[in-house]
Amino acid sequence: MPSKIELYEQVLEQIRSVVVDETDMIANMANTVAILQSTFGFWWTGFYRVQGEQLVLGPFQGPVACTRIRKGKGVCGTAWEKKETLIVSDVHKFKGHIACSSESNSEIVVPMIRNAEVEAVLDIDSREFGCFDTTDKLYLEKVVDIIANNTK
Repeated sequence: MPSKIELYEQVLEQIRSVVVDETDMIANMANTVAILQSTFGFWWTGFYRVQGEQLVLGPFQGPVACTRIRKGKGVCGTAWEKKETLIVSDVHKFKGHIACSSESNSEIVVPMIRNAEVEAVLDIDSREFGCFDTTDKLYLEKVVDIIANNTK
């Protein structure tokens, strides 16, 4: 069984290969979500896109999700506001957590920043507590950088 790092290295290769000739952000987000979901089997994997003062649901895989999130609200809105990756080991202890699914127990949210502005966030939820760590942060930040640098 490959290690988490080996899996992420494979994921990065796959994502680079599917986005290299595609400039459409939604298409690249959709394929990225599919690659991450099929590799890791997280509870929920998806993007929220910045539209004005809200995050709006983008491509995702998993159960039905919240459609709009205000800046500074929940884990996604807070990561957007702070312009930094947030790892939450127990979402039930995160002040202001937005519970789109009661089965989500931990979460990582990675902002996609281009030209010093957050354009979207990658949100991944797990049923396991403490699922995400600094390895996930490092590689998922690389994932969003690939998309940000290969799309219009």
